[in-house]
Amino acid sequence: MSMEKEQFFKHKFLPVTTIVLAIILLWYVFAAALNAPFQRDLDRRGNVTPTALEFIGKTLSQPKPTLPAPHQVAQNVFENTFLRVPTSNRSLVYNAWITLAPTAVGFAFGTILGVLFAVGIVHLVALDRSLMPWIIASQTIPILAIAPTIIVVFSALGIDGLIPKALISTYLSFFPVTVGMTKGLRSPEIMHLDLMRTYNASSWQTFWKLRVPASVPFLFTSMKVAIAASLVGTIVGELPTGAVAGIGAKLLAGSYYSQTIDIWAALVAGSVLAAVLVGIVSIAARIVDRSMGGRTA
Repeated sequence: MSMEKEQFFKHKFLPVTTIVLAIILLWYVFAAALNAPFQRDLDRRGNVTPTALEFIGKTLSQPKPTLPAPHQVAQNVFENTFLRVPTSNRSLVYNAWITLAPTAVGFAFGTILGVLFAVGIVHLVALDRSLMPWIIASQTIPILAIAPTIIVVFSALGIDGLIPKALISTYLSFFPVTVGMTKGLRSPEIMHLDLMRTYNASSWQTFWKLRVPASVPFLFTSMKVAIAASLVGTIVGELPTGAVAGIGAKLLAGSYYSQTIDIWAALVAGSVLAAVLVGIVSIAARIVDRSMGGRTA
């Protein structure tokens, strides 16, 4: 057991911790550098001549900095997560929950749509030649251009709230699932396919007993990408709607009032939410893998 702990510390904990500390250090350096011009202007107007340490301290404690320091963001996240009622509009928990609903719906629809597209592409040559190029081309259109259009069209139809944002989320999430599932369904080797023919298996039996089990690892890998893309789609969908709640709404409000600390706190909340969602998909992948007889490395 001690050997396992040593390997974990050496190969996982130590490298990750080193990178995190390096990022935080660089963050402080850039925060001091970017906030310095405004602080010099304030000191010049107030006829103040601080020491170097005092000046650096001021650059890292401005109420509306160009780039907030890590401790300012951490304090904001702590206050708006643990010191506020979860139902408050300023609570990051509440805003994350508002963003989570269309993310989950969009991810579910995107996964189903991606799987259906992949099955059709693998089994129908016409779909492979006609549909796949259009699916790839659809992802070349910037989501920032599509989102306002979808919001305006659905608003004209009297449909607001969750559905338009979920649709934008679906648009971003179905593509990685389609590509990953298509790759997975095509992953069985020729030898295995020939063996199924030798057993006189039907196309349906080959699909369920060979192609689907082979595609499961590809599916869950693509779902990890899709759930993160789904969250991005929801946040982007919240921006043109004028939403009063959600991570996108927090970002928009922070940009309106130059509350850069709130903006970065919302970004951290979104990153944590994305990590949690990817973690849930990873747990589901392990459960499915074990139920199929897989063994952990």
